[in-house]
Amino acid sequence: MSSRQLDLAKVREFGNLEFLAKQLVEGFITGLHKSPFHGFSVEFAEHQLYNTGESTRNIDWKVFAKSDRLYVKRYEEETNLRCHILLDTSSSMYYPEENNGKMTFSVMAAASLTYLLQRQKDAVSLCTFSENIEIQTAVKSTPSHVHKIMLELENLLQSRRPLLKTSVSDVLHQIAEKIHKRSLVVIFSDMFDNLENSDKIFSALQHLRHNLHEVLLFHVTDRKTEENFSFENRPYEFIDLETGEKIKVQPDQVRDSYKEFVGNFYQQLKLKCGQYKIDFIEADIAKGFDPILMAYLVKHSKMR
Repeated sequence: MSSRQLDLAKVREFGNLEFLAKQLVEGFITGLHKSPFHGFSVEFAEHQLYNTGESTRNIDWKVFAKSDRLYVKRYEEETNLRCHILLDTSSSMYYPEENNGKMTFSVMAAASLTYLLQRQKDAVSLCTFSENIEIQTAVKSTPSHVHKIMLELENLLQSRRPLLKTSVSDVLHQIAEKIHKRSLVVIFSDMFDNLENSDKIFSALQHLRHNLHEVLLFHVTDRKTEENFSFENRPYEFIDLETGEKIKVQPDQVRDSYKEFVGNFYQQLKLKCGQYKIDFIEADIAKGFDPILMAYLVKHSKMR
């Protein structure tokens, strides 16, 4: 299955999200081994290469006998990364409506990361939010816990939700206060929260970094329409999915001003993330999941 060809129908066809996430991740790893990144470690076993000068006390001599290479045993508290996946479930994330595009993409990406974290023996938590935190699980790595997260994610695909606004800034402040151990915070959101007052969002992102968390922000968009405003020039009725407000307009009448406003916001967001040392990844739902998994692996390797 190609990571570029996924929609809700595929999720149903394959039976369940957990199985689909496993297939996607295993396919990605197989491709990684055949690519120029073949040396990239995606196993993250409980050993690491011995560095000259460090204590020999934890060298695994059995592994040395088999491989003729020195590896050091790593212990649970030293190896396990703690990852909090934050998923925006506001109504705008269910656009485009014909396939709940951004939500389907984000759920599948979150499920894939959850499976990859379990594969690496790392602990994961899922937090879903709109105006407030809706679900926040514990941070665990057990199979039963991961299965529970998969079921929560799958539930998000089953039906459309009532009009729900986004409050990314408020939720990020809450999360920053709740997480007490240094963690990786992974955010899936279109960031459509009070675009006229973007300083609130930047302040919340800075709060996470101030508390020493590493942050991966996946900016989820249907780039063709939401950034490039690629609509035929005929009358449309545009509906705000978070407020229900409607407006009738011809795309050519507003395209330039729309693209300028949205482009400025996106550029500001990228610059601020750069300043705060937050990894900002453009997650276009038409591009597939390889960029999501690769960005995670790069960040994971830096945190080891």
